[in-house]
Amino acid sequence: MSKFTSEMVNEYANKLLIGLSKEENEMVLKEFDIIDQNIDLVTKIKNIDKVEPMTHALEDFVYELREDIATESPTIEELLQNCDSFEDREIVVPKVVGGD
Repeated sequence: MSKFTSEMVNEYANKLLIGLSKEENEMVLKEFDIIDQNIDLVTKIKNIDKVEPMTHALEDFVYELREDIATESPTIEELLQNCDSFEDREIVVPKVVGGD
C-alpha cells in the first residue's frame, strides 16, 4: 500500500501554487511510489548505517576561504543603465502570467 494519497499530492500542489488534474495527480502518485521503492532499496544495503556521510562527492575537493572585504556597491543609476526599460527606480519587465 502506498504511503502517499491523492489528497496529500493535492495539498502539496496547492502549497506550491500549482493545480493538478486528476491524471497529473495519478502520475505524481506513481512517481512518488517509484521514488519510495528506490529509497527502500538503498536502506537495504548491508552496513549502510556505517557509511560516513560526505559533504562532497569527490574526496579531493578543496575550498578556499577568502577574507570578507567590504567594497562599495554600484549606484542604482549605474545599475539601471543595463536595463532596457525602467520607471523611477524600478525595472519594467514584460507580463508573463495571465491572458492580457
